[in-house]
Amino acid sequence: MANSNEPNSRDRFEAFYEEWLAGQQAILNQLLLVAAETAEKDNDCERRRSLIEQSLSHYQRYFEERNDIASDDVFVVFSSPWLSSLERAYLWIAGYRPTLILRLVESGVADLSPEQARRMDRLKAEAVRLEQEVSEAMAAVQESVAARPLVALVSRMGRAVDGEVSAIDVAMDRLRAEMVGVLESADALRGSTMRRAIEVLSPAQAVKFLVAAAEFQLRIRRWGQQRDSNREPAV
Repeated sequence: MANSNEPNSRDRFEAFYEEWLAGQQAILNQLLLVAAETAEKDNDCERRRSLIEQSLSHYQRYFEERNDIASDDVFVVFSSPWLSSLERAYLWIAGYRPTLILRLVESGVADLSPEQARRMDRLKAEAVRLEQEVSEAMAAVQESVAARPLVALVSRMGRAVDGEVSAIDVAMDRLRAEMVGVLESADALRGSTMRRAIEVLSPAQAVKFLVAAAEFQLRIRRWGQQRDSNREPAV
């Protein structure tokens, strides 16, 4: 029997997310130090590459931990209660849009060469197309919920007989699996878009981009928490 004192999926991820954000701030501090340097010696480039990989690994850790939670409760992942209301306003399938990642390249890196700009344009066009495909897959999942007998069965939950309860369980299991599949596709697109963008950039440019991405996330977090706090009624 499970220990009733053990934290649930939401509590576990909330604790992880706060720790992850602290790690994100620490990486940002290192990125800012490196971004302020102008030398292009071999050892400096190697330092930048190491920090870039550290940052990417940190993002990957977030995806892996959140997907572990999704395997337990995909619905809580899509609702993301550990985020502020402002953070949730930016969500696309439980995370940021890949095209937002590319806009952060545009805002954070001002010295793209013509060839880099052309490659970024091609990457953006592909990201828009793939985003649409994943959005259509999510819409299909949502439409299938209404098309199945699930809605009618749930409306009768208080009166459902054993066979109908079993049908609800089967339908919910299928819905969970489909939502997890869409989430995995969205995360794969987010990850590949970030890595492909970094491949276009020099190490120094990639550091600037990662600074812009981390600052954006941490500022939205801070502003969102402040807004939510200001709206909370006085006790």
